[in-house]
Formats: sequence, structure tokens, C-alpha cells
Amino acid sequence: MRTEFHRLRVTTRSHGRHGNILPMAAVLMVVVLGFTALTVDVGFLMETRTQAQAASDGATLSAALELVDGWGKGATVTSSQVVTNGTSVASSVAAQYRVGELASASLGTGDVRFGNRTKNGSGNWVETWSTAPYNMVEVSVRRNNMPLFLAGVIGNSQATVSVSATAVLSPGGGFFIPSGSTLTCPLLPIALDLPTWDALINSGVGTDNYTYNANGSVTAGADGIKEVNIYPEGTAGLPPGNRGTVDIGPANNSTADLSRQIRFGPNASDLAFFGGTVQIPTTGTLALNGDTGLSAGIKDDLVAIWGQPRAIPIFTSVAGPGNNATYQIVKFVGIRIMSSQLTGSPSQKKVIVQPAPVFDGTIVRTTGALQPDSILAPLQLIH
Repeated sequence: MRTEFHRLRVTTRSHGRHGNILPMAAVLMVVVLGFTALTVDVGFLMETRTQAQAASDGATLSAALELVDGWGKGATVTSSQVVTNGTSVASSVAAQYRVGELASASLGTGDVRFGNRTKNGSGNWVETWSTAPYNMVEVSVRRNNMPLFLAGVIGNSQATVSVSATAVLSPGGGFFIPSGSTLTCPLLPIALDLPTWDALINSGVGTDNYTYNANGSVTAGADGIKEVNIYPEGTAGLPPGNRGTVDIGPANNSTADLSRQIRFGPNASDLAFFGGTVQIPTTGTLALNGDTGLSAGIKDDLVAIWGQPRAIPIFTSVAGPGNNATYQIVKFVGIRIMSSQLTGSPSQKKVIVQPAPVFDGTIVRTTGALQPDSILAPLQLIH
């Protein structure tokens, strides 16, 4: 018996799918590459922007430091010098930062600009560029036509990153030193009356017999900045209402306390009496115990700080005799001592001061517009 086996032939029908997959794969590859390019280049752009912002912030704050010497009635440089110095410093600092694929940022024409920031009658801030006196500076850092890594695949081969920062000088209303700190603040414990100070600042009532030099020294001769004698004037008895010293700390400061504070400034222990902060309250006046008159015991200390910027309290009224006097302080202003003499005849005694910019990290920032006699708090980035 013969058994026959029949082979079963199985055939498949070709639909030509390989011809459809290839175009789809090509399209998908372009999409994948596009997303890869987007991911890589967006990350690179974000990193570059962060680097550029750091460069802008650093350059702006450095340039803003140059505003200090050009501010107020005691400015020691002109507005044009502020621009020159500030632009130079900004360029130098920006060059220390990497931006994208470049080892350092570079600033171009118009990337550094100076202006004035104040409040209008409605209490709104008004910023005006290229208007002196300058208390505001802006630095822009740009990376134009920056080559991208992969975005050329989808038609974008370059990009531009542009950032800016703006810093301003801020007025101060007092001083703060935290407990345990080794810091001191540049506050002199010698008070001056408001009418005398306002006459000097607003009307130029004063003398001009001394010059403050760039090296910090003081010499005889006019420098264009008016001076006033803050030595207590009056009868030999120094009646209530006269200028004198105030207690930055507990009442009845000793001569040793005054000497230390004049030379080095009040410290954390002194300000601890006020809770760490001595400043003008919202009521507008700060009551400080004091002593009418100036002791000859501090004469050497005053000489030691000739030419150095210091702040002094300005009072509207004083009540009580001698070391029981209470001064009503309304603001702190910046000065430098140009000459002093606490011995000899009454006509020879003097403490000659002129307005000066005072900028310090212990100064407490206050609201309101910067004034020509404001003490200057730490710099503030506003944009």
C-alpha cells in the first residue's frame, strides 16, 4: 500500500509595506533630531542666560559703588567721572564671567547707563536715564548671534541672549549691628541742630576753608564744598538747647566711651541698648539722652578721624541741662571732620565739618527718595 504525502504550499501576499516604513522612519528621525536639538539648545540657552544674568548683576553692583562718591552735597567726583569710572568697573567685572561658549562677557556701547530715581508728587517712582545726579545704574549683558549645537537641523542656527540689571543707592534711617557681631557703625556721638544743617545744605550758608583730597587727607584751601562749625556756640554756661554729645548706648557715656565711639564707631554692645537698631521711628523723632557741650578730652580722637566719612544725628530740639539733656533726633546725615580744636580761647575752639557721602553695611535702608544729605544703605537691585 503506497501512501502519498502531498506538500502543502503556503504562499503569502506581499503588500509592499517596506516601501511605506522607510518614509515614515525618515520623518520620525527628523522629529527625534528636532526634539534632541531643542532639548540640547534650550538647556544651553538657559545656562547662558543664567551666566549672563550673574555677569550683569555683578557688573551692576560694582558700577553702583561708583555712585557713592558722586552723590550729595559732599560729592568728591563729578557726574561725568561717575560715568567713566562706573563704565570701566562694569566692563572689568563683566569680563570675569563666562557667558555661553565665551570665556568672558564683553560690554558694548550703551550697555551701561546711568540715571536718577526719585518720587513724584503722587509718591510714585520716576526713573530718568542720562539725568544727573546719578543714583541709579543699569548694565546689560548680551550674547548676539550665539551659535547653537543642533537647532540648525530645524532651521535655527543662531540665537541671542540679552539680560540686564538695575541697582540704586538707597537712603538710610539708622544703624543695625546684630548681637555678638564685631562690626562697628560710622556714627559720631555728636549732635547738630537742624536749622544750621539745613542752611548749609539748602542755602550754602557756611565757609570754604579746607580741601578734602583723593588720598583722604585734609589741607587748607577751598574745594567748593561748604563747611560749618559744629562746636557748641553760646554762653560759657552752655544753656539747654546747645549742641553736644549724645549717648549711643546707656545714658551718661564716659569720656572713654565717647573716645572709642569717635575713633572706631559704636559697637554691638552700644546698640544692644536699642535692641540692636538705632533708627528714626515712624513717629519721626528719636529721643537720645545727651550732654550739652564738648569735652576737651576727645580732642585727640577728633583729630584722628579728620577726613574720614562719619554720620551725625540732627536734632530739632533739646530739653534739660547738662548731662540730663534729651535730644530729639530727626535724621542722620553724612559728614567728614575737616579741622578741630577744643583747647584755647572760646574763639579758637572749633569742629569744622563738611557734607560727605557715608555708605556702610550697618546702615538700615528706609523708604522714600534719596536726599542730597542722606546716609547710604547697602546697594539694592531693583530690576
